[in-house]
Amino acid sequence: MMTTILIIGGIIAGALLVVGIIITVRDEQAVLEDRFSHYVEEEYEDAVALAEEQKTSFLSEWIDTQLEGSRYGDRIATNLAQADLKLRPAEYVAAIIIAAFLLGFFAWAVGGQEVISALIGVILGGMFPRFYVRRQQSKRLTTFGNQLPDMLNLVVNGLRAGYSTMQALEAVSKELPPPLSVEFERVVKEMQLGIGMEDALNNLHRRIPSDDLDLIITAINVQREVGGNLAEILDTISYTIRERIKIKGEIKVLVSQVIYSGRFLAMLPFILMGLLWFMNKDYLMTFFSEGNLLCGGIMLGIAGVMIGAGYMAMNKLADIEV
Repeated sequence: MMTTILIIGGIIAGALLVVGIIITVRDEQAVLEDRFSHYVEEEYEDAVALAEEQKTSFLSEWIDTQLEGSRYGDRIATNLAQADLKLRPAEYVAAIIIAAFLLGFFAWAVGGQEVISALIGVILGGMFPRFYVRRQQSKRLTTFGNQLPDMLNLVVNGLRAGYSTMQALEAVSKELPPPLSVEFERVVKEMQLGIGMEDALNNLHRRIPSDDLDLIITAINVQREVGGNLAEILDTISYTIRERIKIKGEIKVLVSQVIYSGRFLAMLPFILMGLLWFMNKDYLMTFFSEGNLLCGGIMLGIAGVMIGAGYMAMNKLADIEV
């Protein structure tokens, strides 16, 4: 048994090492491409991109054909773009499948070669990549929102100095740190390629679903149609956003304990059940024994409903909109 665990642990460690190397190489390639993008021709970049597209695994190619043109594939692409992950939808789905298979096989080997053990591992393995993407989305969206007041100040100062709106946005893409500079650089490039400012800003809002950003985009679009002092409007919006961020920070300090307590208390029963399944299966199977099947099922069902109701109630109490 110990030998099996060591072999499986070695396989998982090797898989994680390979994934880490791939991510590192991708990051280095992204840095090099960014540096060379100022010196190389578009035709060369297109050729490199085409060559990279052709270097795909069989699994990735098959998944790509299944996702092409589907709503699910579009939703995955949007989520990856919002998380700023350099992955195609097919690669992301392949990562979920591989993680589910590896963790499912590990749980099957450790859990006495039971189907339920493998199922637990598959579910957890499939959830990890999704949690990571959601965490990256939330982190990037929060960082972007915190940078908006500085961005507005820079745009306001540029407009008052005589810059056009496009020149002010270009200054934002050069002066401010990522992720805001990266997104506005894409906006500027889209406008330089002939896309209208309204469409480019709407594309930005699709990548960054922020209410504050929506307010800014609406103000810019309205000013372009009916006129007005855009600098004064954006200055007022900047003050409003700063105050909102300040109030949100104060509220977060007050309700963070409630939020994390609710999450922990909701997860604790499932964590304990998982541990009992792998450590003391006979104790847990008492719920499903021949004489206690009905009673055990009712107890587990009531417990699940109460856990869900308590979690939703605590989230509702902590959900304070500003």
